[in-house]
Amino acid sequence: MSEKTKRIKIPDEVRNYVFNRDNYQCQSCGKTKQQTTLNIDHIIPLAKGGSNDISNLQTLCEQCNQQKKHHFDSHFRRHYK
Repeated sequence: MSEKTKRIKIPDEVRNYVFNRDNYQCQSCGKTKQQTTLNIDHIIPLAKGGSNDISNLQTLCEQCNQQKKHHFDSHFRRHYK
């Protein structure tokens, strides 16, 4: 069983980097910041041993983030420029 990673406040500069990297678009449904409120989400949840590393962060809209809860999103594919 994985050990839970301690939750830390994600610094504003990291949040801005992730939003920018993900084109201010939900990585699950594709909604943009003009259409919804966006959140920073841990791809592999902290409760499942995920890290606070930037490579484990993604942009999700509130609705997708709420639906995901603490589960791993197996369909997520990282697309970097």
